[in-house]
Amino acid sequence: MPRISFTANLQRHVSSPPREVQAGTVREALETVFAENPRLRSYLLDEHGRLRRHVSIYVNDRMIADRGGLADALAGEDEIFVFQALSGGW
Repeated sequence: MPRISFTANLQRHVSSPPREVQAGTVREALETVFAENPRLRSYLLDEHGRLRRHVSIYVNDRMIADRGGLADALAGEDEIFVFQALSGGW
């Protein structure tokens, strides 16, 4: 079963512990998590359901290709990593 994990930065704002999900696509994996934690949706997706500009999702070691539909396929032991870009400096 695929496993989805979120960066510590996201977890500071919204509880999102790593978990296994039964899903065939990245969208299905996210919808499973959103069903339990609806607040997380607005951190990751815009009002059209697309991945926000400063959010990246990797499946194993590759960035997903479909940032709009999130239709990238998942296989049994895939690791999904959700990142929110940080910016700043002095």
